[in-house]
Amino acid sequence: MRQRKNKLKTKMQLMLKIRDFKCPDGHIKEYFVSDDIELIRCECGKDAKKVISPIRSVLDPISGDFAGATMKWARDRERKIKQEQKANS
Repeated sequence: MRQRKNKLKTKMQLMLKIRDFKCPDGHIKEYFVSDDIELIRCECGKDAKKVISPIRSVLDPISGDFAGATMKWARDRERKIKQEQKANS
């Protein structure tokens, strides 16, 4: 019976995700909730709504897997080398 409860608890934990919530006062907090939760009570006492936070991704220019990032890196590197040569002359 105990093993069954542990399995159920583990399944419930897998369904929870970290989500950001923002209240009208601008407080942003992360909570570990299920997908169906849209509102949470903020620490200030107001209702905080679930928000979709932007992510920042950086493509590896050195690997060559991302041609655009590699070309930008090469252009920036050439520009930097020219600046350094000009400064040193």
